[in-house]
Amino acid sequence: YIHRFHNLDLFQQGWYQMKITMRWEDGDDEIRGIPSRVVQYEAPESGYNGVWRIDDQDNSFLTQPFRIKYARQDIRLCMMVSFTLPLPRYEGTATSAAILKFELMYTPCMDDSANKHLDALPAAIHEFRIPPKALTGLHSYCPVHFDTLHAVLVDVSVHVSILKSAAYRRPSSLSSGVSKNVTGISAPSFKKALGLLATADKKMVSFVKGLLGARDNLLEEMKRLSEAVGQSIDLSDFVSEMNNVPLAVAGSSGQGKEQNSLEKLNITLDLANDDWLHELSKDHLSRLFNSLGTQLHYLWNTFLGFHRDNNTKILEYLRDIWTRDRRAEWSIWMVYSKVEMPHHFINSGMSDIINHSAHKRASSVLKLTDPAQLAANRAELHRRSIAQMRINNRSIQDMHILGDPMRVPIIIVERVLNAPRRTLSDNSYLRHVDMLNLNNDETEKTKATNSKHSARELKIVVFVHGFQGHHLDLRLVRNQWLMIDPKIEFLMSEANEEKTHGDFREMGQRLAEEVVSFLKRKKDKYARHGHLKSIKLSFVGHSIGNVIIRTAIADSLMEPYRKLLHTYLSLSGPHLGYLYSTNSLFNSGLWLLKKLKSTQVIHQLTLTDDPDLRHTFFYKLCKQKTLENFKNIILLSSPQDGYVPYHSARIESCQPASFDSTKRGIAFLEMLNNCMDQIRGPAPEAPHQQRVFMRCDVNFDTTVHGRNLNSFIGRAAHIEFLESDIFARFIMWSFQDLFR
Repeated sequence: YIHRFHNLDLFQQGWYQMKITMRWEDGDDEIRGIPSRVVQYEAPESGYNGVWRIDDQDNSFLTQPFRIKYARQDIRLCMMVSFTLPLPRYEGTATSAAILKFELMYTPCMDDSANKHLDALPAAIHEFRIPPKALTGLHSYCPVHFDTLHAVLVDVSVHVSILKSAAYRRPSSLSSGVSKNVTGISAPSFKKALGLLATADKKMVSFVKGLLGARDNLLEEMKRLSEAVGQSIDLSDFVSEMNNVPLAVAGSSGQGKEQNSLEKLNITLDLANDDWLHELSKDHLSRLFNSLGTQLHYLWNTFLGFHRDNNTKILEYLRDIWTRDRRAEWSIWMVYSKVEMPHHFINSGMSDIINHSAHKRASSVLKLTDPAQLAANRAELHRRSIAQMRINNRSIQDMHILGDPMRVPIIIVERVLNAPRRTLSDNSYLRHVDMLNLNNDETEKTKATNSKHSARELKIVVFVHGFQGHHLDLRLVRNQWLMIDPKIEFLMSEANEEKTHGDFREMGQRLAEEVVSFLKRKKDKYARHGHLKSIKLSFVGHSIGNVIIRTAIADSLMEPYRKLLHTYLSLSGPHLGYLYSTNSLFNSGLWLLKKLKSTQVIHQLTLTDDPDLRHTFFYKLCKQKTLENFKNIILLSSPQDGYVPYHSARIESCQPASFDSTKRGIAFLEMLNNCMDQIRGPAPEAPHQQRVFMRCDVNFDTTVHGRNLNSFIGRAAHIEFLESDIFARFIMWSFQDLFR
């Protein structure tokens, strides 16, 4: 069912349409799914040109062409397309997965001339895999995004069931050939005939078992869906009679008259043990097969009618299930852990805290190796173990992710707990997060219940690019946030485009002015349409964009709005500057920039803008309260990123600083402690709640870039934060409550 085409971020205006095909995964392209039924639920809106069509050459379905004019445009398609995928090659039910392929077709013209599909060319592809077990019965939400260059959201739900083909015929020649007089037939020939008959019976048993499972599955799913949408389906008569299957023709024998159904034969339908099916005669199996096929066709047609009457509610219900299952589905690429927040960082030959002795011993061992290298090794070990992991084989699989699971980023999520204020005694990180999400889910339900009677909430998210960046650099993260919460108002900051060489203070002031102006406009707009209940102001930054964000928050213009701060997502930000950077090649580049261009921002990043470290820009910035008002802080780093020091992106100590007793080391630890003191305190406006503080290590598969200069100097991983959205999808959908 194709409900809606939502344009998130298509670069080109013009005419688009979708092409859908279905095939078996095992490579036999001769047997494809055949579009057998199309139902248009609603009359097409304006903006369409032409009609949907079926291409007999490749058995594909094409939606009607529609014109895309602007971002966040909705095109309601509202059509149910049925594909029939035959099973002639299999000895029973399918042993191969099915591939569902969506193609985005594009015609680069904006006029209203007809027959746009004649010139349409494929622009992007998104494929999904339906595992063999799911082919017995499935009802699932299936969002189609295509790719990062053609970012859309197509709301699709997939409904699968096994049905009996009207053209099926039992191979009667086998039974008739064996029942003849065997005189004159050699023993090998007779055994071969018996073997063929046994194979045919085994195939029939498998089909009957598959139809029984599909019937029960469809009944259970229809019951579940009807309860979810609050609309009953009366199947009581069907259920009471469904096992009363006639297995003998009335009058054919005395026994047939008395025992002509499964119920009268006292047969228990146990799908786990199919011995009872083997005990049935060939004629009984054939009649049971045909009867089950008739029942399934009745149920399937009943479901299609029910879906047409309740399509929107069913889609919303399936989407809610899909949303809740994201963390479990994607957990194989995510490693969860928790640590206690240090009381204080000291430089006494080790960078850890005065804490429990056991924690000290463990930390001293870990500090023998570079933390970035340890994180990379841990991710690589986990990547190797993925090959042995079991992937859910009952759900639709997105081939963007599962096409090659070994190339998907590994994310190590570290939840930092505030030790002095910690109130939960549970040692399980996952349970702690589940409790957090449960409370938020209940809060969301309460909000949803009272939303019609309450005022509006303004949620603003500001995205800030890095050095020499573009205002659309963070569009992939923005797109994920929009899919989680379509009601956000976003600002892609342009205030510092082509102006990132100067003083951070000037950049921060420009951003503060831009944010305040945007916030006032949106606030006035919301106020005109009713009472404004609350405002949430969130920030996302990449690279030095994070420093610009913190500088803007420290600006006096932002003082009245600091209490509105909600979530802060930092992508590889140098929060502690470039002190103790270990990338010698990158450090040489910075030295050259300082000598040749005398760029102010480079001096500030390397803390050489003043002879006294305590008078430098970064030292003063760390003393200002730029983090304490955020309710949620998520720091993303990568041990493969050579452009930003690993410890600086994570706001933690490093081994060289631990053993540095000079003024430089002392000043660095003072900067670090000033930052952590802001995070350590309770969340503002809600002192009873613990602030969410997470560090997420993203380990990309850098083999796709090969051995080149970008990989060598660590630029590839730094830019991968902007060019890939899988890491953002994993983190943001696993912790959705932080982004609502």
